[in-house]
Amino acid sequence: MLKIKHYIYDLLIERGLSETSAKYLNMLALLVALLIAAFIIDFITKRVLWRFSTGIAKSTKTNFDDILLSNKLPRNIAHIIPLVILIEFVPQVFSDFDYTENIIEKTLKVIAIFLTLRIIKSFFYSLRDYLKTLPRYKDKPVYSYIQVVMIFLWILAVFSIFAIVTGISFIQFFAGIGTASAIIVLVFRDTILGFVASIQVTVNDMVRIGDWITFEKYGADGDVIEITLATVKVQNWDKTITTIPTYALISDSFKNWRGMMASGGRRIKRSVIIKTSSIKFLSDQDIERFKKIELVTNYLNKQSEEIRKHNTEKGVDKSVLINGRNLTNFGVFRKYLITYMENHAAINKDMTLMVRQLEPTSQGIPMEIYAFSSDIRWQNYEYIMADIFDHVLASVNYFDLEIYELVVANVD
Repeated sequence: MLKIKHYIYDLLIERGLSETSAKYLNMLALLVALLIAAFIIDFITKRVLWRFSTGIAKSTKTNFDDILLSNKLPRNIAHIIPLVILIEFVPQVFSDFDYTENIIEKTLKVIAIFLTLRIIKSFFYSLRDYLKTLPRYKDKPVYSYIQVVMIFLWILAVFSIFAIVTGISFIQFFAGIGTASAIIVLVFRDTILGFVASIQVTVNDMVRIGDWITFEKYGADGDVIEITLATVKVQNWDKTITTIPTYALISDSFKNWRGMMASGGRRIKRSVIIKTSSIKFLSDQDIERFKKIELVTNYLNKQSEEIRKHNTEKGVDKSVLINGRNLTNFGVFRKYLITYMENHAAINKDMTLMVRQLEPTSQGIPMEIYAFSSDIRWQNYEYIMADIFDHVLASVNYFDLEIYELVVANVD
């Protein structure tokens, strides 16, 4: 380049051009030649590196190299060689123009910083996409950590660019930034909070990608589809997307349904309110009639015999039903529901199962079913629960009981 530079300059001088014109034309010719050479080298390097990388990707069993290709890592690396050539020969092209040389050199160094960031970003994104294919990391917020690293790298890049532009050494410039640390903390407040929250969420295993969470404050109720440094994206059951600040996961209360999903059962907790006026002691005729209900036949045979013996031994006057021990239609109905639930094919028998009376209210006495369905899928769960309470509501009348219904009188 040095010989060509002097050759062109001397040739222009011999042709009678002034020294100033010769310098400008010499610089322009060298610049065009350098740009053409850089373009050709860049084109060749990309082709060679792409074919080489493609060949390796096809010959290996892992898909990591394929992901590197899809994120254009080889193509970005190929730009290094022409950029180095430009940085190396620009001083010779602009040797007679110190001010322009200084600007071009600084510009190329800034471009080199951006190219370095682009290469690092391509690699990290490839790593993210590869880890997503591994079951072990599928539900981990890998992208959050990549964002943290990229933010620090961008900060270093910005400091380096300012140091290059101002001509101050990087260490001196970085030391001077310490005085502006309060402003930096204010600007990156959400990022810092998100970073801390992301670490706590991961360490404590509070949320994973794929978890079903309910966050009433933000109107979120669905599956977590993405965890980033600043936000958590939840796809609600109506297919809308809710964005939640990551730090809200540690500062506010939310519900994670992962435990239910892992337990193999989904809770059923619902009650019907029985009118108090319909509850009564059972006469012998009532008992005989209820014995025709198969699920309580054995229970009634056993209980009525025990009660009869007890009352006989105690000499109880049974002309009045309230005397001695007695069965009630409410108690028999509760036993019927327990037996019905124990025989239901869709109920998980290894988890809590009970039918209980709740505290009496002004409407009546709630009879609550507390159990777990063996199918945790939402649609199937709703079908199972509806099937159970269809039966419960239809069976109440067989026990001479009534369900409370609020009747509103029409006022003309």
